Amino acid sequence: MTISDNRAYSKSILKTLIMLSLPTVAEQLLSTLLQYVDTAMVGRLGEDAAAAVSVTTTVSWLINSVPSALSVAVLAMISKAVGSGDEEKIKSVSAHTAMTVPIVGLILCVIAAVLSPFIPVWMGAEKSIQGQASLYFLIITLPMVFRCSGVIFGAALRATSDMRTPMLVNFGANILNAVLNYFLIYRAGLGVTGAAAATAISYIVSGTFMFLAYRKSKLLRTSLRNFSIDKGLVKEGVTISLPVLGSGAASCLGYVVFASLVTGMGNTVFAAHSIAVTAETIFYISGYGLRTAASAMVGMSLGEGDSRKFETVCRLSAAMTVLMMIVSGAVLYFAAYPLMDFFIESDKAVSLGAEMLRLVALTEPFYGLMIVTEGIFYGLGKTKYAFIIETLSMWGIRILLTFICVNIWGCGLREVWYCMIADNIFKAVMFVLPVSTKTLRKKIFTAAR
Repeated sequence: MTISDNRAYSKSILKTLIMLSLPTVAEQLLSTLLQYVDTAMVGRLGEDAAAAVSVTTTVSWLINSVPSALSVAVLAMISKAVGSGDEEKIKSVSAHTAMTVPIVGLILCVIAAVLSPFIPVWMGAEKSIQGQASLYFLIITLPMVFRCSGVIFGAALRATSDMRTPMLVNFGANILNAVLNYFLIYRAGLGVTGAAAATAISYIVSGTFMFLAYRKSKLLRTSLRNFSIDKGLVKEGVTISLPVLGSGAASCLGYVVFASLVTGMGNTVFAAHSIAVTAETIFYISGYGLRTAASAMVGMSLGEGDSRKFETVCRLSAAMTVLMMIVSGAVLYFAAYPLMDFFIESDKAVSLGAEMLRLVALTEPFYGLMIVTEGIFYGLGKTKYAFIIETLSMWGIRILLTFICVNIWGCGLREVWYCMIADNIFKAVMFVLPVSTKTLRKKIFTAAR
């Protein structure tokens, strides 16, 4: 193949990556902007309100890791079946997905409801906010069936290259959340409880419409009348999702411990920390958009048996992510103080949070690489490696070093963020190494088939 043919092929793959990632980027951009508004609305109620909402965030991530793990398996299996043209397998995976969502959602709902009074205490929250934090967590986790529906059915749609529908559904739900926030927090005077109610209603709406979109899809629509469990399919799904769940659990439990270490520094420091983490999210959403597109294309290339397509997707998605994250990191560095000032009316919290954002801005390309290369492994169904790296890095670097810095050396928030940055850089390096050369990419693709 000539050089011009190679260039044309790369341009074609690049165009597909961009077209698939743009709806996801737009979706996550809007979601993050509205999360900004949500956080700012609560932040205007004071440091205690901000802490009450933030203190259970990491536990919410832990609960969400279950549908997220299932969504990885659904995306990998359906995209591979789409690539190979196996419509029967697509329908079968779709049917198993439809049966799984309500069961998992109900189980998670019950667990969250039972644990909600204890979680703020376990997180080390001050007594003054424990009641508010517990009620907030309970309200936002009650509609877990709908939350599972939004995440898992959304992944099924994306696996068929339908990125537009999940974008529109989440767009509408996020707009609704912002509007309800205004009326329930301020007009109705419900404060933190109003913010929780607005979030819960938006989950119900997004989950309902995502299910309806799934039922409307010609590729995914299936009847459950003659449904029977396919043990081979279940085994494949479990093999893919269990390491992701383990990775999510290790990561989220690590975040719980990490957050509890920061919580002990007081409400002002914790508010600065949690809001800075929220403020950073908008600057790496391009990486998550490319990750979703890359995962879908990798799964399809696996089904097609097209190693050249796989290698090209790996190379282009990594290069695009680094370039975009360099730009977003530079913007974050200079916008750090205005961002923090937008969220909370506390000069001390604003200054401290801005300092943390400037630190992490310099390492955004590493974080972007970690995001997109992990997505490549997920698209291949190679989730065990991701679990090993996530667990080792979170507990061996972030948690261990943070514990030493806080409880032994008595360091402050700056050193805590150094530990977080070290964790992200290590994961980026370890995910990139196995796909860093053409030979290694070909080897891992062959093994995945």
